[in-house]
Amino acid sequence: MSSMTNTQPFTHMAGADGPAQGITITGRRGVPTETGPGTPLIVALHGGTYTSEYFDIPGFSLLDRAVEAGIPIIALDRPGYAGSTWIEPEDSIILQNAEALDQVIGEIWAEHGNGLSGVVLVAHSIGGAVATAIAARRPAWPLLGIAVSGCLLSVPPESRQAWLDLPPVPTIELPVPVKDSVMFGPAGSYDESMPAASHPSNAPVPRAELLDIAGGWIERVPEVAASVTVPVFARQAEFDALWITDAAQVDGFAAAFSASPSVDARLVPGAGHCIDFHDAGAAFQLEELAFARRVGAQAA
Repeated sequence: MSSMTNTQPFTHMAGADGPAQGITITGRRGVPTETGPGTPLIVALHGGTYTSEYFDIPGFSLLDRAVEAGIPIIALDRPGYAGSTWIEPEDSIILQNAEALDQVIGEIWAEHGNGLSGVVLVAHSIGGAVATAIAARRPAWPLLGIAVSGCLLSVPPESRQAWLDLPPVPTIELPVPVKDSVMFGPAGSYDESMPAASHPSNAPVPRAELLDIAGGWIERVPEVAASVTVPVFARQAEFDALWITDAAQVDGFAAAFSASPSVDARLVPGAGHCIDFHDAGAAFQLEELAFARRVGAQAA
């Protein structure tokens, strides 16, 4: 298993006009030596309690796999993570992320999209909610599709209560053993290097994100998903401890994207919330890249 990845740090300062005015967004990027016709640009959005390094853990790196497939990819640190500017939470921090990142991704596309067919968003967990909200905004830049995971319709009541009981502070740093217990599936479903290999991507999470994803976001999903007009790829782990997960929930999530021209939604057997870090992760990431390649070719 590789002990390093072949990626570069990335920094973007948003322009003077718009909801992201003047904020800095950090991350990491992978640039293939050449790209073919119809190649998209992937922009990856991490979930809560992780940074963009989630997509770049050695041996489990979506960025490395994208580069090997000849697809340029940029994983962003969402606002408030790593070196990205904090956004003061208001009504919905998820919708605030979507509004700011809509502008940022449009500027990134203008700078890095030459010769590419459009943008595909690949997003996990709370990042999946943000990607869905970006798609619902029907951005001016060419969004070709969204690939989301770890984001469904309902959370267990005890999980929602746990988030509500968190202390009233801006950010929460989950104890590592507690975090690992909810992010990973049963023993034997992941490599012996995990969960420890994922720990460099751990980060404090804005408390507002946890409250939003388990509350207001769930109430908004039907309306937001119904406004998405691009193809959707969605995967949900069989042993996800953060969502109520079964075939009916996955079917209901797929049905919510009523205006999408195509929705491919399935359960991933033998994986926990962070599918990427499980034995099923390699095949899952290759499916995401195949989806990106397919919608990119269709737009060419």
